Amino acid sequence: MKPIKPTRADLLAAVTQTIPDVIAPNLIVLFCGINPGLYSAYTGLHFARPGNRFWPALHAGGFTPKLFDPSEQSRLLELGYGITNLVNRASASADELTAKEFVAGGKRLRTKVQRYRPRFVAFVGVGAYRTAFDRPQAKLGPQVETIGGSKLWLLPSTSGLNAHYRASELAKLFRDLWDSTQILS
Repeated sequence: MKPIKPTRADLLAAVTQTIPDVIAPNLIVLFCGINPGLYSAYTGLHFARPGNRFWPALHAGGFTPKLFDPSEQSRLLELGYGITNLVNRASASADELTAKEFVAGGKRLRTKVQRYRPRFVAFVGVGAYRTAFDRPQAKLGPQVETIGGSKLWLLPSTSGLNAHYRASELAKLFRDLWDSTQILS
């Protein structure tokens, strides 16, 4: 078992790691992160870095009955949710990724979405979506475009590096998505 708190060397070595998707056919929502951070790559768990606000926002938004630890990520499938990443390569921050990587990730995601057919794809990172799908003016919330019949929704990055949104604002934005999934149930 890996130590709970990785060393700097552990994190640097995680650059070569990827994280398997948490995915199944016909999900209600497939959450799409930007790419794994080094901490997540080290642990093999999505949104694992302490300080990342994904799991608290997911719970506060109504998606989970309790605050899940990243180690419980597979439990999302029981609830009809999954997680993938736009870019598989781990990095210390999303700023290290290139536009070419985002565009290639967008193409891979299209194939994945057409195969698994979630009702919604929720991007957790607006800038990554804008670059990957050439939608520079895209705003938070529901999008007009779809991928293979899956509705698209934009959420802000939950990274602790994104200080533009407080926890209460993230909870509301996640709740708006959850409410939309209930309307179509």
